[in-house]
Amino acid sequence: MKKLLRSRLPLIISGLVLPLQAAPAAEQPPTNIEVVRQLNQAFIDVAEKVTPAVVVINVIQKATVITPEEDGDDSTDSLPREFQRYFQLPYEELPQEKAFGQGSGVIIREDGYILTNGHVVEDADKITVRLHDGRVFKGKVRGVDPKSDVAVIKIDAKGLPVAALADSTKTRVGEFAIAIGAPFSLDYSVTYGHVSAKSRSNIIEGAGGAAMDQDFIQTDANINPGNSGGPLVNINGDVIGINTLIRGLHTGIGFAIPSSLAKEISDKLISDGKFTRAWLGIQIQAYRDDPEMRERIKGVTDGVVVRALQTNGPAYKSDLRPIDVITAVDGKAVSTPQDLRGEIRGKKIGTPVTLDVVRNGKAMQLKIKPAEWVEAPIVPELVRSNPTTEDERSGLGLTIHGLTREIAKQFGADITEGVIVVSVDKGTLASRHGIRPGDIITAVNQKAVSNTKQFREALKTASLEKGIVLNIVSGKTAHFEVLKLGEE
Repeated sequence: MKKLLRSRLPLIISGLVLPLQAAPAAEQPPTNIEVVRQLNQAFIDVAEKVTPAVVVINVIQKATVITPEEDGDDSTDSLPREFQRYFQLPYEELPQEKAFGQGSGVIIREDGYILTNGHVVEDADKITVRLHDGRVFKGKVRGVDPKSDVAVIKIDAKGLPVAALADSTKTRVGEFAIAIGAPFSLDYSVTYGHVSAKSRSNIIEGAGGAAMDQDFIQTDANINPGNSGGPLVNINGDVIGINTLIRGLHTGIGFAIPSSLAKEISDKLISDGKFTRAWLGIQIQAYRDDPEMRERIKGVTDGVVVRALQTNGPAYKSDLRPIDVITAVDGKAVSTPQDLRGEIRGKKIGTPVTLDVVRNGKAMQLKIKPAEWVEAPIVPELVRSNPTTEDERSGLGLTIHGLTREIAKQFGADITEGVIVVSVDKGTLASRHGIRPGDIITAVNQKAVSNTKQFREALKTASLEKGIVLNIVSGKTAHFEVLKLGEE
């Protein structure tokens, strides 16, 4: 008891009396309503911070007439050009000689450089830019990169409010996403939602989509026609994406170009007026997304599978082969097509890059000199062959023949190693995989074949139950197909 009482007395040190300090009162946690008020204020702060840097872009386009059949379609999962019908007035109100479009943009430099979408300013005869303070300027296209749908326009102004571009690689799925723009001509609308997904590809389908550099942020923030080119921002008010696509109206599925990609491209558009994209000429798929390849290719935990090589691309002239798995570019690991495209995109044309590759379970390094991106060639229609020498029935639903220079020339092929497909039975595995007359088979289960005897021998040790891998050259593209029983 004496010890207890003593502990309550003032502390005496060197003749000084120090009073005991009262224990601080415990902080009360904020109430639910206070938390909601803080979040509410955060959204208000973001809108007030970013909106001054958002612009409304009005475009007078070259003569365009929308027919009644085209009007009324609310799906926008095609090429960016398809979005133009949503930026225009209904077809019955359109002048015959001019079309009017509207989109959004975001100021990224105080001296008048504005980031937007390529499809917003496509076919523009005249561009006007309206700022949040009401001022209107004439705009001029500084540069457009069609493959990413990024564009930069310039207005003659100084001291403009600027939005900060975030490092979108640090954006996380689930965080808040806020879209600002002019949907349906309703200026400076703000909607919010979340980042639903990252690294979305194959959103734009078809031949045009194959040429797109697709790497989208998906969001459920309400994005509508007119939002295109406007910013998607995080709770800090930093731009994480440029709103670009919607999959059907009112679906809550919108797509934005990541700000890191937009910055990389816009910097070059501003400095050079164009973006020169490095390219290897390969078609790839994530190893993790291909169960067939995971079962067949061992010694790999992650990477991208080379599915095809374009014969006019730099990779075709290298030692890279279909079914190779690329695991790194210049020492930096890649797991998805977006990873690999991102590593190659900005490389210097003609300067070799080193690819870490796994082939048949063996690790190796290959060097390739990237070239400037060119459009995928159109495979010409092939003339059907009527060979006079013996055909070889493969049992796969196709007929093959030894490849000679004369037969190769007849089919428009520029290689003479392998066996050529001269006919394909309808409804068979080969036909379902798109194999057609004129295709040249160069390997079976990664064993090279240069004549019909080698092709037969390779098939003897192959199994349709396990799957047979055929390396094929079709026109200007080298690729592979896996033929397996039980496939629909």
